[in-house]
Amino acid sequence: MIFTAAKHINRINIAESVFRKTLLFSAITIVVILIAIFFTLLVSSLPSIKAIGISFFYGKTWNPVIDQYGGFPFLVGTLLTSFLALIISIPFSLAVGLFLGEYFRKGFLSGFFKNVIELLAAIPSVIYGFWGLFVLAPLVRSFETSIGIAPYGVGIFTASVILSIMIIPYSVSLITQVISLVPSNLKEAAFSLGSTRFEVIKKIIIPYTRSGILAGIMLSLGRALGETMAVTMLIGNSHIIPTSIFSPGNTMASVIANEFTEATGDVYLSALIEMGLFLFVVTSIINIIGRQVIKHFSVK
Repeated sequence: MIFTAAKHINRINIAESVFRKTLLFSAITIVVILIAIFFTLLVSSLPSIKAIGISFFYGKTWNPVIDQYGGFPFLVGTLLTSFLALIISIPFSLAVGLFLGEYFRKGFLSGFFKNVIELLAAIPSVIYGFWGLFVLAPLVRSFETSIGIAPYGVGIFTASVILSIMIIPYSVSLITQVISLVPSNLKEAAFSLGSTRFEVIKKIIIPYTRSGILAGIMLSLGRALGETMAVTMLIGNSHIIPTSIFSPGNTMASVIANEFTEATGDVYLSALIEMGLFLFVVTSIINIIGRQVIKHFSVK
């Protein structure tokens, strides 16, 4: 009997060791893939780096005809569309997260809205782009006409609105989960002291879940930075720095999607790959900053 128990324990230890090594191998593989992507982009970008130099990052002119490549307008377009979409989506994400995580956790209504949220996340981005072209762009054009500006219809604002709809499901899913994990005894104690529902949300739920809420927001921001198809269809594809949120523009992802298949010449192709490297670095920096912000608020 003792021998059988020892044999069983030995099997458990072997299984645990194999499982631990599998997890370690998976983690190392992910890091290796990330490093491989970076160096692949870097090596492919070397012709552009040697020919253009540091001016690629602050140059304002993108003209393949004269081999002049400046990526600054696309950086501005990327950050404008992503952060404007984030600003638009935050109130809706927080409201829906509170609705599903606090007010209606179970039941038909909760299940219905959760299915709708999941459906929004599953819709291909090209469908959002078509909807934006045929429905949203005419509405934006009418609004621009009414306020006396050039009625482009497409531009930074239109792309940001579509992008905000696309990223809402990512933040809502995480916000709903963290709100539903707030201990019920904390809320019951606040209610017993005479707090209203609004006060409980403001002073108990939001402070308790702020790190999770920020994580959901940063997750949606990461999704917004890399979105390509819908943004390409609605942003206007202009190579100049946008002067307002209603101006046409371009993002780093959209210029790669538009021009990569037509790129001729080593420098032109390399410049587009360097744009991808630029996007990779910008996304990594923003994610690192987001992690530090989340860590700062979770410590408090």
